[in-house]
Amino acid sequence: MTKCFDNKNTWPVLATERTNFNNQLAFNSTILRNYCYQVMTPTSYDYQRFLTLKNIHERGPVKPRKRVHPLDSRPKMKGVVIRTLVKKPKKPNSANRKCVLVRLSNGKEAVCFIPGVGHNLQEHSVVMVRNHRTKDVPGLKLRVIRGECDCAPIVRKPNP
Repeated sequence: MTKCFDNKNTWPVLATERTNFNNQLAFNSTILRNYCYQVMTPTSYDYQRFLTLKNIHERGPVKPRKRVHPLDSRPKMKGVVIRTLVKKPKKPNSANRKCVLVRLSNGKEAVCFIPGVGHNLQEHSVVMVRNHRTKDVPGLKLRVIRGECDCAPIVRKPNP
């Protein structure tokens, strides 16, 4: 058994592992204190499961986070390229995804994926951005629209 401290209060919380208590007195004293199987941070989702009923009553229900739309619920938005990036996808895929860091017209900064092979974007280029999640790169929720503003359209080779 180890002692740990609750994040809100400064009194110790007894952190135990799942063990059989041979002594009934030790079991009762453990229940009287706040015991938990592990100490959780208040930012984690499961934190409220390890609190006492008194703490749950004092803190109230956990408020769900509001999802913030990067384009303020617009279909597309103009932005200025701050710098170009290369991101790596998640485990089964292997490639370098070409991305740009864009300062949008609403003041937010976001990372956007550039579709197609090759691009002409550099710092201070003006681009048009739309919503489109890139599934194999975590955190990429926007995509540059090719052929609008300073971004050149995809050049396709003619079939012989």
